[in-house]
Amino acid sequence: MPLRIALLYPPPWKIPRPGEAPPSGEGPPAGFAEGDLDSDFFQTPYGLFSLGAQAIRAGHRVKVLNLSGFAWSRVEEVIAALEADVYGLSCWTANRRGVGYVARLVKRLRPEARVVVGGPHATPLAGEMLAHHPEVDLITVGESEETFREIVDRIATGQALEGIAGSVYRSGGQPVFGPKRPAIANLDQLESPHRHFDTHIVMTSRGCPWQCTFCGAETSWGRGYRSQSIPYVVDALASALGRLPVKMIQIKDDTFTANQKRVREICRAIVARGLSFLWSCDTRVDVLSPDLLREMRLAGCQRLSLGVESGSQTVLDAIQKKISVQEIVDAAAMAKKVGIRVRFYMMLGNRRETAETFRETLAFLERAAPHEYLFSCLSIYPGTLDFDDARRAGWLDPEVYFRGDFQELKTPFDASPADAKLMNEWFARNKGLQSGYRETAADFRAILAELGDHHAAHLDLAGALYLEGDLAGAEHHATRALELGHPCPGLCLNTLACVAFRRGDVPAMQDLFLRAAKTDPQHDVLIQNVQRARAWFKDRGLERQLPLELDPRHDFVLLERNAQPTLPGPLPDDFAVWAEHLPAEPARPAPGKKLRVIGD
Repeated sequence: MPLRIALLYPPPWKIPRPGEAPPSGEGPPAGFAEGDLDSDFFQTPYGLFSLGAQAIRAGHRVKVLNLSGFAWSRVEEVIAALEADVYGLSCWTANRRGVGYVARLVKRLRPEARVVVGGPHATPLAGEMLAHHPEVDLITVGESEETFREIVDRIATGQALEGIAGSVYRSGGQPVFGPKRPAIANLDQLESPHRHFDTHIVMTSRGCPWQCTFCGAETSWGRGYRSQSIPYVVDALASALGRLPVKMIQIKDDTFTANQKRVREICRAIVARGLSFLWSCDTRVDVLSPDLLREMRLAGCQRLSLGVESGSQTVLDAIQKKISVQEIVDAAAMAKKVGIRVRFYMMLGNRRETAETFRETLAFLERAAPHEYLFSCLSIYPGTLDFDDARRAGWLDPEVYFRGDFQELKTPFDASPADAKLMNEWFARNKGLQSGYRETAADFRAILAELGDHHAAHLDLAGALYLEGDLAGAEHHATRALELGHPCPGLCLNTLACVAFRRGDVPAMQDLFLRAAKTDPQHDVLIQNVQRARAWFKDRGLERQLPLELDPRHDFVLLERNAQPTLPGPLPDDFAVWAEHLPAEPARPAPGKKLRVIGD
């Protein structure tokens, strides 16, 4: 019997409507400010899409709803209207409270429905979650596609839910752990989420061969590294691109280049298949080489996000990073040589962090010169070595995750109060993405010579020439990028429009913006420039000789409409109607839709 399955991404807590007082003790934590939840929090976890894809293939009706930004009163309306047989909730540390509130709401309104919770926070605290949340029927532990499939099959056939491998359930009111479920050896056996859902995130492997002290990848995926086959990956990329309005993708494997030979083969298959898109990936500095980076760039890679954490060898060794400071510097230089933008993810408060190691890190950033860097403060996540060691040392009680209203448990691991104060004060002044290294036109000429006649390298050079005042050169290289089939032609046309205006050719600027709007409108910088130009015309800027500031940027900034199910946009009027499921058609951007900038 086909089931109605609602897969929900709950809010972090009971979010009040604007001007509304939060529910007593159930709203945001004290001191919460807008922006404390970064944009990545609001993206639907990839795992929900994968669970949904498997359930659809099995013949069930599935809805994935992102409620992460919804006011609580709206969440109540949605759950009241959405009648399902199974509610699956994705639980992360930041939304653990919201998961509990949604589970309670579901059971109050739909007492016969089954509530299943999974995710990286629920996995290591499965027994505790069942003890604290009687409304939750089962927890799935770690990799959950096969576990969830068996749960759904048993519900559909009226069987008992006890003893399912990979699950934690109740017996006699007490949590009981089912048998351990083996990791999925052949990931190609899974239905691709990109056949059914619009998402710019793609995952091609699971697991990480390393075990940094702050990371819970092994708890979620098990020990070791598994990957999809090259044909499966390329088919998934093609499916994703067919559903996206902007030809940009984020590959969010824990360590994409763990197997360098495999990534070379993926890059060659992308080129052979004729897939034209820009992409980013996350990886480590010790699994890169000049030849690999060159192939990645020619296949569309624009940005490399590196887990660096610290510029102090003392800290790197303490957190079991197993890299050297020099390897980080060398990796950044290799990537920059082929024009890949480098982003460092940095941390404050790790093991053995002191004022001295912090100063080493700041000096290191000057030396390594990434294009961008982003600091975060250490959060202690269940399922990590940090969590285990802090618990054994006696300064962390898991109950805090059920009693506390904090978003995440941010605390230095062993820094002195004075050093922690120094770092916290610096962090408060330097939150968010920071800009660093910027190439000159001469640098980009060298990159173009290294890569050959590459569309994205031409556009990079065009942007630098524009900023240096060489309008003829900027026009030539932006035009060449278009001729070579740049996957984001709107960005090329935007640069040409900027050139036209700088030359005083306002009609040409208008024509170029019009072409961009017709062929490739979904870019934030292009939308901003068009809006500025419209306001300028409305103000009679041409006849009054008013200035008009146009932005020639074409950075890898991924844009998504604030639309379900990827982001917590408005729900369609028929969100609670369970029509027979048919494979969704590729999404088509609605003209003039407001776009939202998404980080990674």
